[in-house]
Amino acid sequence: MASTNELMNRINERYSALSKGQKMIAAYITDYYDKAVFLTAAKLGEAVGVSESTVVRFAMQLGYKGYPQFQQALAELVRGKLDTVQQMENVYGRISQSEILTTVLTSDAKRIQETLEMIDAQAFDMAVDAILKARHIYVIGLRSCAPIAEFLSFYLNMMFDNVKLVHTNSSSELFEQMLYIGREDVIVGISFPRYSMRVLKAMEFANNRNARVITLTDSVHSPMNLYSSCNLVAQSDMSSIVDSLVAPLSVINALIMAICMKRQRKVVRNLEMIEQLWEEYQVCGSDEIDYIGDSVRMGYAQNKTEREAEYE
Repeated sequence: MASTNELMNRINERYSALSKGQKMIAAYITDYYDKAVFLTAAKLGEAVGVSESTVVRFAMQLGYKGYPQFQQALAELVRGKLDTVQQMENVYGRISQSEILTTVLTSDAKRIQETLEMIDAQAFDMAVDAILKARHIYVIGLRSCAPIAEFLSFYLNMMFDNVKLVHTNSSSELFEQMLYIGREDVIVGISFPRYSMRVLKAMEFANNRNARVITLTDSVHSPMNLYSSCNLVAQSDMSSIVDSLVAPLSVINALIMAICMKRQRKVVRNLEMIEQLWEEYQVCGSDEIDYIGDSVRMGYAQNKTEREAEYE
Protein backbone atom coordinates (compact mmCIF):
# COMPACT_ATOMS: atom_id res chain seq x y z
CA MET A 1 0.00 0.00 0.00
CA ALA A 2 1.31 3.47 -0.89
CA SER A 3 2.29 5.93 1.76
CA THR A 4 -0.67 7.97 3.03
CA ASN A 5 1.44 11.09 2.48
CA GLU A 6 2.26 10.18 -1.14
CA LEU A 7 -0.40 12.40 -2.69
CA MET A 8 0.53 15.48 -0.65
CA ASN A 9 4.22 14.85 -1.35
CA ARG A 10 3.51 14.80 -5.09
CA ILE A 11 1.50 18.03 -4.86
CA ASN A 12 4.24 19.73 -2.86
CA GLU A 13 7.03 18.58 -5.17
CA ARG A 14 5.23 19.59 -8.38
CA TYR A 15 3.41 22.69 -7.15
CA SER A 16 5.68 25.25 -8.80
CA ALA A 17 5.17 23.55 -12.21
CA LEU A 18 1.34 23.50 -12.00
CA SER A 19 -0.85 25.81 -14.06
CA LYS A 20 -3.05 28.42 -12.41
CA GLY A 21 -6.11 26.17 -12.54
CA GLN A 22 -4.17 23.18 -11.27
CA LYS A 23 -2.88 25.21 -8.32
CA MET A 24 -6.51 25.99 -7.46
CA ILE A 25 -7.24 22.25 -7.42
CA ALA A 26 -4.17 21.64 -5.25
CA ALA A 27 -5.37 24.24 -2.75
CA TYR A 28 -8.84 22.66 -2.62
CA ILE A 29 -7.40 19.16 -2.14
CA THR A 30 -5.15 20.35 0.68
CA ASP A 31 -7.98 22.01 2.60
CA TYR A 32 -10.91 19.74 1.72
CA TYR A 33 -9.45 16.33 0.80
CA ASP A 34 -12.09 14.61 2.96
CA LYS A 35 -14.81 16.08 0.69
CA ALA A 36 -12.89 15.74 -2.58
CA VAL A 37 -12.54 11.99 -2.13
CA PHE A 38 -16.27 11.55 -2.89
CA LEU A 39 -16.32 13.80 -5.99
CA THR A 40 -16.11 12.82 -9.63
CA ALA A 41 -13.69 14.73 -11.84
CA ALA A 42 -16.58 16.84 -13.12
CA LYS A 43 -17.88 17.61 -9.61
CA LEU A 44 -14.39 18.45 -8.34
CA GLY A 45 -13.90 20.83 -11.25
CA GLU A 46 -17.27 22.43 -10.47
CA ALA A 47 -16.33 22.85 -6.78
CA VAL A 48 -13.01 24.49 -7.65
CA GLY A 49 -14.21 26.49 -10.65
CA VAL A 50 -12.24 24.75 -13.39
CA SER A 51 -13.10 22.32 -16.18
CA GLU A 52 -13.26 18.55 -15.88
CA SER A 53 -10.37 18.25 -18.34
CA THR A 54 -8.23 20.47 -16.08
CA VAL A 55 -8.88 18.10 -13.19
CA VAL A 56 -7.86 15.09 -15.28
CA ARG A 57 -4.70 16.88 -16.47
CA PHE A 58 -3.94 17.76 -12.85
CA ALA A 59 -4.10 14.08 -11.86
CA MET A 60 -1.78 13.15 -14.72
CA GLN A 61 0.57 16.04 -13.92
CA LEU A 62 1.02 14.46 -10.49
CA GLY A 63 2.07 11.21 -12.14
CA TYR A 64 -1.18 9.25 -11.93
CA LYS A 65 -2.48 7.33 -14.97
CA GLY A 66 -5.85 9.00 -14.66
CA TYR A 67 -8.47 10.37 -12.30
CA PRO A 68 -9.46 6.96 -10.81
CA GLN A 69 -5.90 6.31 -9.64
CA PHE A 70 -5.72 9.86 -8.25
CA GLN A 71 -9.00 9.31 -6.39
CA GLN A 72 -7.58 6.10 -4.92
CA ALA A 73 -4.63 8.13 -3.59
CA LEU A 74 -7.15 10.54 -2.05
CA ALA A 75 -8.82 7.61 -0.30
CA GLU A 76 -5.45 6.55 1.12
CA LEU A 77 -4.96 10.09 2.44
CA VAL A 78 -8.32 10.00 4.24
CA ARG A 79 -7.58 6.54 5.60
CA GLY A 80 -4.25 7.84 6.90
CA LYS A 81 -6.04 10.53 8.90
CA LEU A 82 -8.17 7.86 10.54
CA ASP A 83 -5.03 5.80 11.20
CA THR A 84 -3.65 8.76 13.17
CA VAL A 85 -6.39 8.31 15.76
CA GLN A 86 -5.53 4.61 15.98
CA GLN A 87 -1.84 5.48 16.29
CA MET A 88 -2.59 7.80 19.19
CA GLU A 89 -4.53 5.02 20.90
CA ASN A 90 -1.60 2.64 20.41
CA VAL A 91 0.89 5.09 21.91
CA TYR A 92 -1.14 6.60 24.73
CA GLY A 93 -3.77 3.94 25.29
CA ARG A 94 -1.29 1.68 27.06
CA ILE A 95 -0.30 4.17 29.72
CA SER A 96 -2.24 5.43 32.71
CA GLN A 97 -3.64 8.94 32.87
CA SER A 98 -1.10 9.84 35.54
CA GLU A 99 1.70 9.05 33.07
CA ILE A 100 0.36 11.16 30.21
CA LEU A 101 1.77 14.42 31.59
CA THR A 102 5.28 13.00 31.90
CA THR A 103 5.08 11.26 28.51
CA VAL A 104 3.90 14.32 26.59
CA LEU A 105 6.31 16.76 28.25
CA THR A 106 9.22 14.36 27.75
CA SER A 107 8.29 14.06 24.09
CA ASP A 108 8.14 17.85 23.72
CA ALA A 109 11.53 18.21 25.41
CA LYS A 110 12.94 15.71 22.91
CA ARG A 111 11.54 17.75 20.01
CA ILE A 112 13.26 20.88 21.35
CA GLN A 113 16.58 19.03 21.70
CA GLU A 114 16.30 17.65 18.15
CA THR A 115 15.52 21.15 16.88
CA LEU A 116 18.57 22.58 18.63
CA GLU A 117 20.77 19.95 16.97
CA MET A 118 19.43 20.48 13.45
CA ILE A 119 18.59 24.20 13.15
CA ASP A 120 20.81 26.31 10.91
CA ALA A 121 22.38 29.05 13.08
CA GLN A 122 23.32 31.05 9.98
CA ALA A 123 19.75 30.97 8.72
CA PHE A 124 18.58 32.12 12.16
CA ASP A 125 20.97 35.12 12.04
CA MET A 126 19.81 35.92 8.51
CA ALA A 127 16.19 35.92 9.70
CA VAL A 128 17.02 38.35 12.52
CA ASP A 129 18.85 40.73 10.15
CA ALA A 130 16.10 40.56 7.52
CA ILE A 131 13.42 41.47 10.08
CA LEU A 132 15.50 44.32 11.48
CA LYS A 133 16.01 45.83 8.01
CA ALA A 134 12.48 45.33 6.68
CA ARG A 135 10.23 48.20 5.68
CA HIS A 136 7.18 46.09 6.54
CA ILE A 137 7.00 42.75 8.35
CA TYR A 138 4.24 40.31 7.40
CA VAL A 139 3.49 37.24 9.53
CA ILE A 140 1.23 34.38 8.44
CA GLY A 141 0.27 31.06 10.00
CA LEU A 142 -3.04 29.28 9.57
CA ARG A 143 -4.99 26.55 11.36
CA SER A 144 -2.97 25.21 14.31
CA CYS A 145 -0.10 27.58 13.42
CA ALA A 146 -2.29 30.69 13.76
CA PRO A 147 -1.72 31.10 17.55
CA ILE A 148 2.08 31.04 17.27
CA ALA A 149 1.94 33.45 14.32
CA GLU A 150 -0.13 35.78 16.51
CA PHE A 151 2.36 35.31 19.36
CA LEU A 152 5.24 36.35 17.10
CA SER A 153 3.41 39.38 15.71
CA PHE A 154 2.37 40.48 19.22
CA TYR A 155 5.98 40.81 20.36
CA LEU A 156 7.22 42.21 17.05
CA ASN A 157 4.60 44.94 17.46
CA MET A 158 6.29 45.93 20.71
CA MET A 159 9.49 46.62 18.76
CA PHE A 160 8.28 47.81 15.35
CA ASP A 161 5.43 49.91 13.99
CA ASN A 162 5.35 48.10 10.65
CA VAL A 163 4.07 44.60 11.54
CA LYS A 164 1.06 43.04 9.80
CA LEU A 165 -0.47 39.75 10.91
CA VAL A 166 -2.19 38.26 7.87
CA HIS A 167 -5.65 36.93 8.75
CA THR A 168 -7.40 35.00 6.02
CA ASN A 169 -10.12 32.49 5.33
CA SER A 170 -9.64 32.62 1.57
CA SER A 171 -6.91 33.23 -0.99
CA SER A 172 -8.53 36.48 -2.13
CA GLU A 173 -8.41 37.95 1.39
CA LEU A 174 -4.79 36.86 1.66
CA PHE A 175 -3.71 38.79 -1.44
CA GLU A 176 -5.75 41.84 -0.44
CA GLN A 177 -3.77 42.09 2.80
CA MET A 178 -0.46 41.61 1.00
CA LEU A 179 -1.26 43.94 -1.88
CA TYR A 180 1.67 46.33 -1.28
CA ILE A 181 4.38 43.83 -0.31
CA GLY A 182 7.63 44.49 -2.14
CA ARG A 183 11.39 44.28 -2.33
CA GLU A 184 12.06 46.04 0.99
CA ASP A 185 9.61 43.90 2.95
CA VAL A 186 9.85 40.52 4.69
CA ILE A 187 7.28 37.81 5.33
CA VAL A 188 7.49 35.08 7.97
CA GLY A 189 5.45 32.03 6.98
CA ILE A 190 4.73 29.31 9.56
CA SER A 191 3.38 25.94 8.43
CA PHE A 192 3.68 22.33 9.56
CA PRO A 193 2.02 19.13 8.29
CA ARG A 194 -0.61 19.18 7.04
CA TYR A 195 0.96 22.10 5.17
CA SER A 196 -1.31 25.00 4.34
CA MET A 197 -1.63 25.68 0.63
CA ARG A 198 -2.74 29.24 1.42
CA VAL A 199 0.49 29.90 3.31
CA LEU A 200 2.42 28.44 0.36
CA LYS A 201 0.55 30.80 -1.98
CA ALA A 202 1.51 33.71 0.27
CA MET A 203 5.16 32.64 0.06
CA GLU A 204 4.94 32.39 -3.73
CA PHE A 205 3.27 35.80 -4.02
CA ALA A 206 5.85 37.45 -1.75
CA ASN A 207 8.71 35.84 -3.67
CA ASN A 208 7.27 37.06 -6.97
CA ARG A 209 7.21 40.57 -5.49
CA ASN A 210 10.90 40.16 -4.53
CA ALA A 211 10.20 40.33 -0.78
CA ARG A 212 12.44 38.41 1.63
CA VAL A 213 10.77 35.13 2.59
CA ILE A 214 11.41 33.44 5.95
CA THR A 215 9.82 30.10 6.71
CA LEU A 216 9.39 28.18 9.94
CA THR A 217 8.56 24.57 9.11
CA ASP A 218 9.48 20.99 9.97
CA SER A 219 11.98 19.97 7.30
CA VAL A 220 14.41 21.23 4.67
CA HIS A 221 12.22 19.26 2.24
CA SER A 222 9.04 21.09 3.25
CA PRO A 223 7.19 22.73 0.32
CA MET A 224 7.21 25.94 2.35
CA ASN A 225 10.90 26.27 1.43
CA LEU A 226 10.17 26.46 -2.31
CA TYR A 227 10.10 30.24 -2.23
CA SER A 228 12.12 30.89 0.91
CA SER A 229 15.54 32.51 1.18
CA CYS A 230 15.80 31.69 4.88
CA ASN A 231 14.62 28.36 6.31
CA LEU A 232 14.12 27.80 10.03
CA VAL A 233 13.45 24.14 10.85
CA ALA A 234 11.77 22.90 14.03
CA GLN A 235 10.49 19.45 14.98
CA SER A 236 6.73 19.11 15.34
CA ASP A 237 5.89 15.43 14.80
CA MET A 238 4.10 13.58 17.56
CA SER A 239 1.97 10.45 17.73
CA SER A 240 -1.21 12.34 18.45
CA ILE A 241 -4.10 14.11 16.74
CA VAL A 242 -2.79 17.27 18.44
CA ASP A 243 0.16 18.97 16.75
CA SER A 244 3.09 19.55 19.08
CA LEU A 245 4.28 23.09 18.33
CA VAL A 246 6.45 23.52 21.43
CA ALA A 247 9.73 23.43 19.48
CA PRO A 248 8.53 25.95 16.84
CA LEU A 249 7.36 28.24 19.64
CA SER A 250 10.78 27.92 21.28
CA VAL A 251 12.45 28.99 18.01
CA ILE A 252 10.10 31.98 17.87
CA ASN A 253 11.03 32.88 21.46
CA ALA A 254 14.71 32.81 20.46
CA LEU A 255 13.96 34.95 17.40
CA ILE A 256 12.12 37.53 19.51
CA MET A 257 14.91 37.60 22.09
CA ALA A 258 17.63 38.03 19.44
CA ILE A 259 15.73 40.95 17.89
CA CYS A 260 15.18 42.47 21.34
CA MET A 261 18.93 42.41 21.99
CA LYS A 262 19.48 44.34 18.76
CA ARG A 263 16.89 46.97 19.70
CA GLN A 264 17.26 47.21 23.46
CA ARG A 265 16.79 50.98 23.74
CA LYS A 266 13.71 50.93 21.51
CA VAL A 267 12.19 48.06 23.49
CA VAL A 268 12.81 49.79 26.84
CA ARG A 269 11.26 53.03 25.54
CA ASN A 270 8.22 51.20 24.20
CA LEU A 271 7.69 49.26 27.43
CA GLU A 272 7.93 52.49 29.46
CA MET A 273 5.42 54.12 27.11
CA ILE A 274 3.04 51.17 27.44
CA GLU A 275 3.28 51.25 31.24
CA GLN A 276 2.55 54.97 31.19
CA LEU A 277 -0.46 54.49 28.91
CA TRP A 278 -1.78 51.66 31.07
CA GLU A 279 -1.57 53.89 34.12
CA GLU A 280 -3.01 56.92 32.36
CA TYR A 281 -5.98 55.11 30.83
CA GLN A 282 -6.64 52.69 33.71
CA VAL A 283 -6.15 49.72 31.38
CA CYS A 284 -5.34 47.21 34.11
CA GLY A 285 -7.27 48.80 36.95
CA SER A 286 -10.33 46.64 36.48
CA ASP A 287 -8.70 43.23 36.71
CA GLU A 288 -5.49 43.60 38.72
CA ILE A 289 -4.80 41.53 41.81
CA ASP A 290 -3.03 43.57 44.48
CA TYR A 291 -1.15 41.74 47.23
CA ILE A 292 -1.37 43.64 50.52
CA GLY A 293 0.20 41.85 53.44
CA ASP A 294 -1.36 38.41 53.74
CA SER A 295 -4.57 39.45 52.03
CA VAL A 296 -5.44 39.75 48.37
CA ARG A 297 -7.48 42.65 47.06
CA MET A 298 -9.10 42.48 43.66
CA GLY A 299 -8.86 45.67 41.63
CA TYR A 300 -12.44 45.34 40.41
CA ALA A 301 -13.70 45.07 44.01
CA GLN A 302 -13.05 48.72 44.81
CA ASN A 303 -15.93 50.41 46.52
CA LYS A 304 -17.75 53.31 44.96
CA THR A 305 -15.81 55.96 46.91
CA GLU A 306 -12.46 54.57 45.71
CA ARG A 307 -13.60 54.43 42.07
CA GLU A 308 -14.93 57.97 42.18
CA ALA A 309 -11.68 59.21 43.72
CA GLU A 310 -9.72 57.92 40.74
CA TYR A 311 -11.47 60.38 38.43
CA GLU A 312 -11.36 63.43 40.70
